[in-house]
Amino acid sequence: MPPQLQSPEIQAFATGIPVALGDAGITLLILVIGAAVYALLTPHREITLIREGNTAAALSLGGVLVGLAIPLAASLSASNSKLEIAIWGVMIISVQLLVFRIIDLLLHGLPQRIQDGEISAATLLVGAKLGSALILAAAMR
Repeated sequence: MPPQLQSPEIQAFATGIPVALGDAGITLLILVIGAAVYALLTPHREITLIREGNTAAALSLGGVLVGLAIPLAASLSASNSKLEIAIWGVMIISVQLLVFRIIDLLLHGLPQRIQDGEISAATLLVGAKLGSALILAAAMR
């Protein structure tokens, strides 16, 4: 169909989809990087523990992923550029790593407790991550 016969909606979609996919791709990359940084900074290896059936490790890593994804999704929605998405992403990862350290200080030995399969410690960590994620997401306007 010649361009002059296309509807404005089709033209807007054709123009917008590459931008949307690019922004979503950057956001997903930040999520993967954030989860990888978290995994590198924690002394326990969640994936290995999860493969061994450690529910606390699965809760912990799941909390990390959702705790990063919520504010990253808000960032994606609120940002006007790829640079802005990246800046928010760095801040989100930093805050979520700080939350882990604070909970580690409160619980004295959080990584070992997760490695030992302590569900209560992992649940508190997930709650802290989700709580901070919601606050971060709401702070983006």
